[in-house]
Amino acid sequence: MNIPTLPPPVWVDTSQGLCALQEHLEAQPVIAVDTESNSLYAYREQVCLIQFSTPEQDFLLDPLALPDLSALAPVFASPRIEKIFHAAEYDLLCLQRDFHFTFENLFDTMWAARLLGYPRVGLGSLLQRYFGVEPDKRYQRANWGRRPLPPEQLVYAQLDTHYLIPLRERLAQALQESGLWELAREDFARFCRLEAATQAGKTTPCWQRIKNSRKLTPQQAAILQELCRFRDSVARRQNRPLFKVLSDKTLLHLAQTAPRSLYALRSAGGLSSKQVERYGRSLVRAIQRGMQARPLYAPHTPRRDEAYILLMEAMHVWRKQAAQRMGVESDVVLPRSIMLQIVSQAPRTPQELQRLMQDTPWRYRQFGQEILDVILHPWRYGKH
Repeated sequence: MNIPTLPPPVWVDTSQGLCALQEHLEAQPVIAVDTESNSLYAYREQVCLIQFSTPEQDFLLDPLALPDLSALAPVFASPRIEKIFHAAEYDLLCLQRDFHFTFENLFDTMWAARLLGYPRVGLGSLLQRYFGVEPDKRYQRANWGRRPLPPEQLVYAQLDTHYLIPLRERLAQALQESGLWELAREDFARFCRLEAATQAGKTTPCWQRIKNSRKLTPQQAAILQELCRFRDSVARRQNRPLFKVLSDKTLLHLAQTAPRSLYALRSAGGLSSKQVERYGRSLVRAIQRGMQARPLYAPHTPRRDEAYILLMEAMHVWRKQAAQRMGVESDVVLPRSIMLQIVSQAPRTPQELQRLMQDTPWRYRQFGQEILDVILHPWRYGKH
């Protein structure tokens, strides 16, 4: 482990400090950004720390002390200021969810490394590769919601952005030399349009979000729904993540075995003696409610026709072949969302495909003719 001595960051937890930070950031052409959240320690995840770095200074912003961060909205939305993230998607969705920020002009160092075909794209690996720095990984799963944060944890947070600006310069140069700069800009612009998928979580019944729940009988599904509701009420009351109350696997097992008494619950397995003691009677009552409830049925998924299945298989084969030629992973060649849209609409002419790929012009120029060939002759691409 090689952790350098860094100049102390500026801790921002007052309105005056936020105002000064805003003025400093708005004067910059490029800034580095990262966030830390408490998903492993709270019922509702929230951003607990936002790190900023400029060429002159590192900043650690405490959103728990400053719930109104609207002053920073113009910074994130500015097309003039480039915002550098590492693995931007999660940070963008969290910032959008908690503060309703919108984004323009991004650079993602992890995605740049993926475009370049690097075998290891984690921030620690890139810092070691370019700067000989090895961060302390112990704090990756730390509780960022507690206060005060220990000094070692603050150093870890500061390191997440301190080197991002020079790292961006190294990666941007490599992208330009590899002829991939336009592709990178295309993807960074696409990331700005990501939207938090909160509505699906609100409307999908909780039991359907558990893996293998579709294998349950309708009555077992009703039991699982009641067990989910019980777990949610406990997690909300204790302010704990759902998995720290009872795991999905445990709930699924209880729905399948449906123990009707404390004795049967102990015999069913899947629960510790402490969990049985703490939640046993409530779990039995939830199971009984589920047994008396109306059976639940998973929504019907229309079966895809043979032409769709053939084309999807052909696209997977082609994408894998193209990725091998580029020396990258398959989703770099064609992100899954774009591939699904192409397969669903199956455009037959260059003009139709170009309209469908209007947000990915580099990929259209590079692969458009190949993709049309796959659509028109999918049987040529047998599974390998």
